[in-house]
Amino acid sequence: MLARSSFRTTLALVACLSAALAPAAVIAKQPAGSCTTAEGLVFLPNPVVTSGILSLTDNKDADSAVLNNERVSVALTNLDASGYLRGTWANVVSETGNPAFETDCTYDYTRHDDRFEQVMAYYWVTQSQLYLRSLGFGVRSGWPAINADQQRVRLNQLGYDNSFATDHPKDEMRFGKGGVDDAEDAEVILHELGHQIHFSQSATFFATEQAGAISEGFGDYWAADVSEVVAGVQPDPACIMEWDSTSYTAGPVHCLRRLDDGLHYPTDLDGEVHDDGTIWSQALWDFRTAVGHVAADTSILWAQFNWTGTTMPALAQRIVDQAQAKVGPGAAAAALAAFQARGILP
Repeated sequence: MLARSSFRTTLALVACLSAALAPAAVIAKQPAGSCTTAEGLVFLPNPVVTSGILSLTDNKDADSAVLNNERVSVALTNLDASGYLRGTWANVVSETGNPAFETDCTYDYTRHDDRFEQVMAYYWVTQSQLYLRSLGFGVRSGWPAINADQQRVRLNQLGYDNSFATDHPKDEMRFGKGGVDDAEDAEVILHELGHQIHFSQSATFFATEQAGAISEGFGDYWAADVSEVVAGVQPDPACIMEWDSTSYTAGPVHCLRRLDDGLHYPTDLDGEVHDDGTIWSQALWDFRTAVGHVAADTSILWAQFNWTGTTMPALAQRIVDQAQAKVGPGAAAAALAAFQARGILP
């Protein structure tokens, strides 16, 4: 769940929103396409990062030459050949505009077109799962799959600037509008996928405030982590969601949150899950910086399976243990140092 300023999304609100949303419009049946791999244009990860222009603005969702030039051609893989953005791990199921449908294997839209966000969602959900598989999850013998079901995605369904992931009543992500449409920033999509990963690994996340903070922190970490894995090293990787946050932060540098705030456990806990999550995300990011994303993510993801704890120290110790078991003593020492630096472990 994303939060701007003091806004907090609760599970109760999720349930209310689910009931209040209007049903999707009935779409006339289209002839099938033929593509299991197609081409599309996306931001990689967002136009602020790729252009280096901190003063970019949404301008009421208008197209511009600058924003058009930041689109990148990518392969859309694992499609089901229906012509829609539906595939093995992603399914764009509802939207305010027309659903993206192509028979020529080309999904090229500008950001003013709601179908651009549909392409963004399909691409980045698929890339997240492909990265998990590249680590071995769902591929290597004895390595369970993580969040490998088809992810339902609803775009522009919220009448305000926020997004959320939920597994009740359906396992899906919903991305809002207002300012920059949320799905125009890959790191917003990846943050919500962080929650989906947690839903698939343990029922404990969000059971307590600290468990919720861990999930918010992991979502921020996953956003920065996979963004760099897919799009390459960024000039300020600890700053996340630079494009989305141009609509609600003062600047001149726009970040929804950072992964290097320097807060400590437990003295800086304030009971707000997004604030407290920055303690967790920095520990994970520092661990990644020390050992690389493969070693860090292997350790973190293994530690989250069937976690039944409720506090940061409990999960931190599991990550240290998994680093020792899956990577080796050097990684375990780096994990311990990262958690000690934040005061999470003694």
